[in-house]
Amino acid sequence: MRTVGRIHGSGAWPKPLHILQGLELLRTGESLDLSARQVGTTPARLRRAQDAEDPFADVLGEALPPSSVVVNERAPILGNLVLGRAAEIVFEELYRREMPNTEFNLVDLREGRTDTDYRMYNGQGRPVYRINIKFHGARFRRAVELVGLDPEDCFALATYKIDSAMKKQDDEQLPYFFAIVGVSDLTATAVGDRIPRDVTEAVSFIGRVPRKPSIRALEDGAVEYLIRSNAAVVTDTIDQIRQADWYMLSARRADRLVREKLFDRVFALRVPGFAQAFRGAELDMHFSLSDDLTPLPEFLAALRERGPQAVSTILERGDY
Repeated sequence: MRTVGRIHGSGAWPKPLHILQGLELLRTGESLDLSARQVGTTPARLRRAQDAEDPFADVLGEALPPSSVVVNERAPILGNLVLGRAAEIVFEELYRREMPNTEFNLVDLREGRTDTDYRMYNGQGRPVYRINIKFHGARFRRAVELVGLDPEDCFALATYKIDSAMKKQDDEQLPYFFAIVGVSDLTATAVGDRIPRDVTEAVSFIGRVPRKPSIRALEDGAVEYLIRSNAAVVTDTIDQIRQADWYMLSARRADRLVREKLFDRVFALRVPGFAQAFRGAELDMHFSLSDDLTPLPEFLAALRERGPQAVSTILERGDY
């Protein structure tokens, strides 16, 4: 429970962990009624947990096992979330550096659980772009053989994400682009292995109990805790991403390249029994970082100097 307390701090704990939060308040000397009211439960429910032989089991439906029993099955998932958040942090730094004192406002939309991380608004408060951040770390080691690209120059993007981006763009008439960064061999597994064991154990265990809270809320809480506490795995990941090159790819250009190079770059269409040979793999389009994508600072410089209307025309043509 100490680990859960560190992860969520004084903020609202996801249900049913909020009852354990109420028990923590009781231990600080708060009254039963006030503790129950602060966490959003009833005094009777909080009293039942307090009187239980094992409060953890009473709340979650299963006793907390010895740490050696818990499998850290969610470490790679947490590692992937840390990579994503680190990329978003560095993107915001790059944006502030490249776009100082401009009329454009970057708005964080990550809490909306959509396929858009940010929107950019102009001085009149009108949206001008949708932005989705993509991090890639695992090298496609058979890239030369299967898609004709050097592994260090290859970026894979699921075809369904390109289709979804185009549908959003066409529906809203709002240009959509991907902001892309990668560090070779900085993978979700490598990052997950460096997350403190007590954090991965807590998330792994609580994610399997009968009365589990929202898994996404639990995982997000763990990642935000690692960021707040300046955990070495987070600071090191951010430092590596800061040194990497950023690119952008408009939805229109991605869609055009898929159509032009479908059988060259979507190798799944040429492999018999792809679903069996590559279990769990997505149907990816592979892009050349150097030839198909535009350096993000170059795009932001064009936006500063030429304005959103001219740049939107370039995006719609698929030149970026």
